[in-house]
Amino acid sequence: MSRERGRRRPRRRESGARMAAALTAVALTASGCVVVHGERAVLPAAGRGEAAEALRQFTEAYNAADKAYDGSLDAGRTTGALGDIDAARLKAGHVNHPQGNSSYTPLELTDAKFTVPKKAGWPRWFLADTKANKGAAARWLLVFVRHDLDEPWRVAYLTLVAPGAVPAFRKDADGWAETVPVQSAGFAVRPDELSRKYVHYLRDGGGVFADGTHTSRWRAERERRATRPGLVTQYIDEPVADGDYAPLALRTADGGALVFFTTRHYQKQTAAAGASVPTPDKGVLALTTGEIKQSLTMDTLSNEVALDPRQGADDGKVHVLGRIQGLISAQGG
Repeated sequence: MSRERGRRRPRRRESGARMAAALTAVALTASGCVVVHGERAVLPAAGRGEAAEALRQFTEAYNAADKAYDGSLDAGRTTGALGDIDAARLKAGHVNHPQGNSSYTPLELTDAKFTVPKKAGWPRWFLADTKANKGAAARWLLVFVRHDLDEPWRVAYLTLVAPGAVPAFRKDADGWAETVPVQSAGFAVRPDELSRKYVHYLRDGGGVFADGTHTSRWRAERERRATRPGLVTQYIDEPVADGDYAPLALRTADGGALVFFTTRHYQKQTAAAGASVPTPDKGVLALTTGEIKQSLTMDTLSNEVALDPRQGADDGKVHVLGRIQGLISAQGG
């Protein structure tokens, strides 16, 4: 085979490929169908009706699982931090109440306000801000995520915040919100660094985070509990920022960001010689492996939501608005 012939054959294949593509385009145009590549096109993450239906389906699955203490009933509607916390809660409930939840009250989510960002690429996600018949007067913030059109919407983050704490979001003329790339600079803390910065703050303190329930008061409470007669409590905190635990951020109207992020926390209680670890409640015991002799290590996952101001705005500090934390396992020793 000559080199000349070797060059010609690819041209014929390329020509055939171009013709096939052209015919496909003609067929699509004639049929009225248009294929949009979700990884490139800038589109709303969900239609408003679709978002409302996702909230309804989540609530229905959550209630079924809660009533039966059966994690399989809502596993397809949760993921990330909420998925782990909810699965552990239901597992403990089933261990202690195999016949189901005798005190079951259906969760009702009302007055839903949806913030749907317009973005390219996956994952697609949106925020539902709702009232609930549980959790006092707090607003429930649920972040729905999916990675493909064939996937159901799943809730990755659930946090509760005080009424009025949710900021206004930047929106375009059609009412679609704007995501913040988590590697973006120009904020008090880069959004993808919030998980790491938060665990460093819990250990060492510092001026990055504003005082509040989930910052200075939590540190003070942990310090108070660290040493008691016959018992020492140690804390280890770790950032979590991969997969469906990754941070997600929305641009606020003032140019800041509302950021959802995940952290992990270990609490080890060690009894002195001649003393014992306080007997944990049934919910903890249901998730505990090993015999509790002189120590108990509890592994918890937490999802937070924080206001991350633009640099030079306000007091320049991150305000943690809400945090839901749940035990996922424990180890006796």
